[in-house]
Amino acid sequence: MSEPTRVTVERLGHKGDGIAPGPVFVPGILPGEEVEGVLEGDTLSAPKIVTPSVDRVAPPCRHAKACGGCQLQHASDGFVEGWKLDVVRRALDAQGIDAPIDGIATSPRQSRRRATFSAKRTKKGALAGFHQKGSDVVIDVPDCLLVTPALTAALPMVQALAVLGASRKGELSVTVTETRTGLDVAVTGGKEIDTQFRSDLAEIARTHDLARLTWDDESLTRRQPILLMGKAEVTPPPGAFLQATAEGETALLTAVREALKGATHIADLFAGCGTFALPLAEQARVHAVEGEKTMVKALDHGWRNATGLKHVTSAARDLFRNPLLPDELARFDGVVIDPPRAGAEAQIAEIAKTKIPRIAHVSCNPVTFARDSAVLLRNGWTITSLRVVDQFRWSTHLELVAAFHRS
Repeated sequence: MSEPTRVTVERLGHKGDGIAPGPVFVPGILPGEEVEGVLEGDTLSAPKIVTPSVDRVAPPCRHAKACGGCQLQHASDGFVEGWKLDVVRRALDAQGIDAPIDGIATSPRQSRRRATFSAKRTKKGALAGFHQKGSDVVIDVPDCLLVTPALTAALPMVQALAVLGASRKGELSVTVTETRTGLDVAVTGGKEIDTQFRSDLAEIARTHDLARLTWDDESLTRRQPILLMGKAEVTPPPGAFLQATAEGETALLTAVREALKGATHIADLFAGCGTFALPLAEQARVHAVEGEKTMVKALDHGWRNATGLKHVTSAARDLFRNPLLPDELARFDGVVIDPPRAGAEAQIAEIAKTKIPRIAHVSCNPVTFARDSAVLLRNGWTITSLRVVDQFRWSTHLELVAAFHRS
């Protein structure tokens, strides 16, 4: 039997694990904590805390010990906020960027309006929830503190879907979104649909009063699921991107509005269904560009059926392979860009060739944000504000939004 190893954790890794000299990885441990356990490779298993951190707290959720949905419930809110701010600072430092960070906006408990649940059939029925830490085992989470009460109440419906359409060895992925008109549910990983199965799905949708139920590519719509984006009502395509919390979306939109104050014609790049484009159209003309045609269609429909908005044009275009070029960007006096985690290297390179005076850059990855920002800074822009937004409470994820201005 291996002798116990004692280490002191120095920092957290990007997945939230403690890291001691070596490096030795210690799950669930905070910086400054001395722990003892059995070293297996580069990981200290079953660590016992010898000296706890002053930032250690009792996890508020009763599922925290087993559930893999949260990584940082054992840390105080102040520690988590400070750590996330440091993650951004380190990414900026790596690119030689010195920018003031205007704090962090953290979404409250039970505010996640969208979640993807896992569901499996069992001998007695089904399990629906999240995966256990470091495992593909699904555990029930009836008292989850992340998602809204409406999503928690949807777990029996997710179980019913698994009983109906999951194989004993397979697993359903069920994305549930709370909308103004009811739950929008999108399912993948189940059996193929046929006439009887379609009828059974319709009964589940009726019994649980769902707005829309989508099984793979087929949708059963009882009423259109509607999200409010500014003054526009938008029906997103099944599974479309959505900001995780209403509070987080508001924080991002407020910062974007401030960054683009005074702009009269704005390009919204990676526009999604119109999270920024439609509210910005209350003050300026907007051209929205998004790679997914179904999201562009939803955005356009939302604009055409709204009142009090300025002109919004839209286009489906792959901005990774076919970015807007300087001559296409020349007509705009403001840009908002919100790329996925990979960043927007090709599009930023083209923006850098222009003299657009105002840019609002939204990002969910500080590393690619810093990389792309360095290009803008080298070409005449200055970061005038930067704010971190935490829509993923108790996780290692974060978002940020920065204003760039050109003299």
